[in-house]
Amino acid sequence: MSSSKSYDEFSRARDNIKRGAKEPNYLGTATFVGFRAADPFLQYGILTKGWGSSLIEKLGGGVLPEGPPLVTNTPFDALGLSPYRSILFGMSVGSMLKQNLHILTIMQEEMPPATGAFVGVFNSVFNSLNSLFFICSQTSASVNGEHFPQTPLIVGSAMYTVGLSLELLSEMQRAAWKKSPYNSGKVYKGGLFSFSRHINYFGYTMWRSGYALAAGGWVWGATTAAWFVYDFTQRGIPVLQHYLEEKYGDEYEHYERAVPYKFVPFLW
Repeated sequence: MSSSKSYDEFSRARDNIKRGAKEPNYLGTATFVGFRAADPFLQYGILTKGWGSSLIEKLGGGVLPEGPPLVTNTPFDALGLSPYRSILFGMSVGSMLKQNLHILTIMQEEMPPATGAFVGVFNSVFNSLNSLFFICSQTSASVNGEHFPQTPLIVGSAMYTVGLSLELLSEMQRAAWKKSPYNSGKVYKGGLFSFSRHINYFGYTMWRSGYALAAGGWVWGATTAAWFVYDFTQRGIPVLQHYLEEKYGDEYEHYERAVPYKFVPFLW
């Protein structure tokens, strides 16, 4: 077991989710959805309207010119974003859509308003740091001497796409399995969760790191990856594991033996 104390005694205070609370909280859900829906507007302002430029200049940095806009002959052209900035803006939109889809159709636990606001702001802070690092001429991944598409953008976009897909698909597979009354009270061991017990956390870490890499380059990408690896392995996974061990007992221990990788498939 994760601790000699119960989950309520030891781990609940460190958990960002109200485990076991299945009642809907419409205000909390609306708060989260609202904060996440506002994020693309914030990132667009940073990328094209100069929001944050004065901060960068006060800190002694320079601000990159916007560059020629992407031409697609679609309504998207009205945004006036360069090809590189279009991809970063798309990452903000994609993460928002994924997370709002999750809370509206997949997540069963209650989302209190305070938690909804905290998680929404947390995601916007990281997205905003990505945008600020990108528009700063000293840190932008676009000024590494390569022509578009630069290596950090290619690698970061691949990580973002794979990670977001891993997170979404694994959670959809588990949610579909849980809908069957036959599976009530059982541990889900199938789909992508047969490769890692917390494959969705790995997917989240991957897309977060890819987004950061595409925006701020290798150092910022590695820093972001280190932060989320630390948080998940030292807090998120132990807390959730404590809850699952307590809830499912021997069945979860069998799952741990069958799938020894808690985070990265076939590695860790």
